[in-house]
Amino acid sequence: MGTANFLMVVWDVNPVLVRLGGLEVMWYGLCWVVAIILGKVFFDNFIKREGLNEKFGDSIFWWGTLATIIGARLGHCFFYEPAYFLAHPAEILNIRQGGMASHGAAVGLLLGLWGFSKGAKLPYIWSLDRIMVPVTIGGAVVRLGNLINSEIYGRATDLPWGFVFVRAGETVPMHPTQIYEALCYVATFAVLVWLYYKRDEGRKKPGVMFGVGLIGVFLTRFLIEFIKNPQIAAEEGMAINIGQILSIPFVIAGLIIIILAYRRTEK
Repeated sequence: MGTANFLMVVWDVNPVLVRLGGLEVMWYGLCWVVAIILGKVFFDNFIKREGLNEKFGDSIFWWGTLATIIGARLGHCFFYEPAYFLAHPAEILNIRQGGMASHGAAVGLLLGLWGFSKGAKLPYIWSLDRIMVPVTIGGAVVRLGNLINSEIYGRATDLPWGFVFVRAGETVPMHPTQIYEALCYVATFAVLVWLYYKRDEGRKKPGVMFGVGLIGVFLTRFLIEFIKNPQIAAEEGMAINIGQILSIPFVIAGLIIIILAYRRTEK
């Protein structure tokens, strides 16, 4: 695992959890599984707490899981490298090489929850408010998977907690932006848990939790991108990169949704 001295952490973690014959089970894949299970656990709790039909738990699990994974993969392919994947469409299925985009996951999840809400005859905002709780803690878990993979890290730093990502070929400490993002997501998760369980905002002010979640996730992403290495060569020299451009609409939407939610409940 990582070993530390006073100035840096030398990070040389094997991303393969276990090999079973020719099959490799990756830590990153396990992190996704944990994130998905957390979603199931939280929604089962929400449904029980609010006295809804228990079958909704299984339904939203499948809608949310499939939509998130498909959206994350397509988002990476077409937000970041559209020319390559349009020329090599079969490579879209080659997820063993990595490539999952949080913005694509968000779009996919929004569509999946719309399908679930329509079928369950529940207000769309009901699903959107509650999904942000497992999304934030699940996002933190997935970022730890990125850390184990030694990927999407930051620029060089002289801070004492800099990581030397040996398997990525680095020889100097870099910002462990995966940890920064994970901590911000955990903080957002804590706020959302407080809003739902202590303030009961999910029922009192529909939309507030969704808006807070959008801002917490995508403002984090926007700010941390300033110290993160470009994901693709095309981002070199950009004042704001693709990830930041894609984050702006989500942050603005979050602000508008919160304002509208408070105006609606004050009438």
